[in-house]
Order: sequence, then structure tokens, then C-alpha cells
Amino acid sequence: MATILENARRMIAGEAPPPPMARLIGMRLVAIEPGRATFELDADERHHNPMGTLHGGILCDIADSAMGLAYGSTLDEGESFTTLELKINFLRPVRSARLTAQGTIVQQGKRAGMTECSVTDERGRLIAKATSTCLTLRGEQASGR
Repeated sequence: MATILENARRMIAGEAPPPPMARLIGMRLVAIEPGRATFELDADERHHNPMGTLHGGILCDIADSAMGLAYGSTLDEGESFTTLELKINFLRPVRSARLTAQGTIVQQGKRAGMTECSVTDERGRLIAKATSTCLTLRGEQASGR
């Protein structure tokens, strides 16, 4: 059994496939280190809402993935986590852009932690800001996750 960090590094190296949701929306894990994860997404009309801009759920997906993997990258073998809460502020509309989501740990305890994420476009403009609370799972709770 490998740690979440080891599995993420295998994904970046092309030795393991990305999760189905990442393939579905087209996001890529581009960097990982303990407590920090970065995803990219080339957002275009496939990701639009009925108003012709990027759907907020897509921003939630990329931010949640970056925050979750940042948290998960610090866990030991056999440990997992779940997101208890997620909050996001949408700051700028997007139609087409290369988005970068950088997730980091703000605070981590033995059972729970807080993460944050900034989503920026290729010009460095802040598109969204998110925070989440994660719960560490161990033993039977982590089994199969």
C-alpha cells in the first residue's frame, strides 16, 4: 500500500492514471509536495454554464482537488481523509483560460485540518478563493478509500 503522496507522484510521472473525475473535466495534477498541490485546467466552452461562463462547480472541483490532495499528501500509509466543509468565493468570470489551483494546508491537527486554495488564470488574476475542513480517517474508517 502506498501513501497518497506516493500515488500522486506516480500520476505526475504518468505511471498511474488520474481519477475518473479529473479525466472527465480535463484537469491535471502538475505539482505535489507535502502540504501543497497544484492542478491545472484549460477551461473552455465545454465547462460553461447557461450564461456562457465557467460553471462554478468546475471551480469547486479544481479547488477541492487541490486542497484535498494538499491535505492527503501529509498522511501516512493506511490513512485517508474526507472533506467536511468547503467554501468558495467566485471573484472573476471566466470564459476561456488556463486555470491554476494551488492548494495548501493552513492548519493541521491529529484529526482535522483547514486548507485553502487560490485559483488564478494564466495572467495571474485571482479567479476564486476557497477554504475547506478535512477530517483524517484511520483504521476501518480509511479502509477502501
